[in-house]
Amino acid sequence: MNLVYVGLGGFLGSVARYLIHLWLPRESGSFPISTLLVNVLGSLAIGLLYGFGQNKIEDELRLFATVGFCGGFTTFSSFALENLKALESANYILFILYTASSLVLCMGSVFLGAYLAK
Repeated sequence: MNLVYVGLGGFLGSVARYLIHLWLPRESGSFPISTLLVNVLGSLAIGLLYGFGQNKIEDELRLFATVGFCGGFTTFSSFALENLKALESANYILFILYTASSLVLCMGSVFLGAYLAK
């Protein structure tokens, strides 16, 4: 049943992300304001859920909202939450390594994928 909660949340999050991109279209080459807005809103939402919901939200609702909706809306929110948890546990090396490796490896993978596709 947990897969249903995650799937439904992911569906709704993805639709919400698409609607924001329709609402805030951009010219090719201009600042990606809709992507930034989605990342900020998703990060705020997952932060609120984390802050308010520690041991207070039912597992099903937490899965629906965080893994499902926020994950479908933007995976950047999960990245931000994982970094917050690393900082909260004073694991600064993990924070730096995860942030730096995510940026370098993900950007590099996009460039590599685009290059290989040509």
